Amino acid sequence: MSSYVIEGGRRLLGECEVQGAKNSALPILAATLLCDGKCSVHNCPDILDVGATCDILRHLGCTAERNGHTVSVDSQGASGFEIPEPLMREMRSSVIFLGAILARNGRVRLSTPGGCEIGLRPIDLHLDAMKKMGAKISEEYGHIECSAHDGLHGTNITLSFPSVGATENIMIAGSTAKGITTVVNAAREPEISDLADFLNCCGARISGAGQGTLTIEGVKKLSGCEHTVIPDRIAAATYMAAAAATGGHVRIDNIIPAHLGPVIDLFEEAGCRITTDCKSVTVAAPKLLGSVKMIRTMPYPGFPTDIHSPIAAMLTKAKGTSVIIETIFENRFKYTGELVRFGAKLRVDGRMAVIEGVPVLHGARVITPDLRGGAALMIAGLAAEGETVITDIKHIERGYESPEKTISGLSGLMRRIDNDGSE
Repeated sequence: MSSYVIEGGRRLLGECEVQGAKNSALPILAATLLCDGKCSVHNCPDILDVGATCDILRHLGCTAERNGHTVSVDSQGASGFEIPEPLMREMRSSVIFLGAILARNGRVRLSTPGGCEIGLRPIDLHLDAMKKMGAKISEEYGHIECSAHDGLHGTNITLSFPSVGATENIMIAGSTAKGITTVVNAAREPEISDLADFLNCCGARISGAGQGTLTIEGVKKLSGCEHTVIPDRIAAATYMAAAAATGGHVRIDNIIPAHLGPVIDLFEEAGCRITTDCKSVTVAAPKLLGSVKMIRTMPYPGFPTDIHSPIAAMLTKAKGTSVIIETIFENRFKYTGELVRFGAKLRVDGRMAVIEGVPVLHGARVITPDLRGGAALMIAGLAAEGETVITDIKHIERGYESPEKTISGLSGLMRRIDNDGSE
């Protein structure tokens, strides 16, 4: 089992660039299934989830090739309609293929999505939307079958919750449906706008992305295109938290600061000096971070649930008491037991965590519980005195591209050790 070894207690200093957004790249790659022609998707992060997405595309009959940070997909030969359980279990977001396969082939068979366990991620909103667009759905023994042999049609859909995945599936399926689809209470995340930009570049007619109400006018077909994925705001916030937790001074390039609004506010509340320009954010941390009154995770433009865990790790060394309330995923706090191994003081009550800052964390041997929880353990290890060993790092590598290289470039000491003991 591969692991990360961190020698903590060093300030992070310097500059780094952020990878392309995982949460943009995956739905965009799924959407290439609908395109009549070759798509080149640039700035794709080299992470396990992108690899799993390409495996699914190949299984469905596409050619998918990676060259550096560009993934080229040609879906002309795609005729598959089923994703086998082993591929579905590789990542939680594999359900994003639902709309694409159904729109292309009129039939889809999926099993329950897998990935790390941060709580239930029900797909009722996805299935209800496909039903409203004309699909017939049956579920049994952990498998879902949808059919729309006469094609999908536009309709009015009001989401009870602004689900990112459901919004993406509706956008993809509606792009080639007959008529106009309107989505009320749609997700507003930057990744939604990025997917809309890609689909529109392919010939779709989508308006209102990022505004809460989407309009999708179906077209007969989509063509191939070239598209560059936006920067990963969650990775950027993670490295900001690492800089702050170590009392560092780090400039993070290749990002869009406007995507980090509530995150930047929190860092300033904790005592960091934040400066921005059009493509970078600089974090200058004080010697001792201050606590924050309360963080409540919310859909965009609120505080993102995906950065909750890294921020919690940062606040374990802040002076005073901080409170985090998680409103999206009920099991997001699974990482807290591992943080306690570092000497952190925090307690969880339902969906609320109370964090009492401590002067010193100590290196520990810990197990990665999930993707963002793993990022929290990296931050704790960097801030702790002594050596930290993080195991089961496949969760981290699902969403972060070579974090050991990024940290090493910032004067941190972090190594990746393979199963055979090599680096």
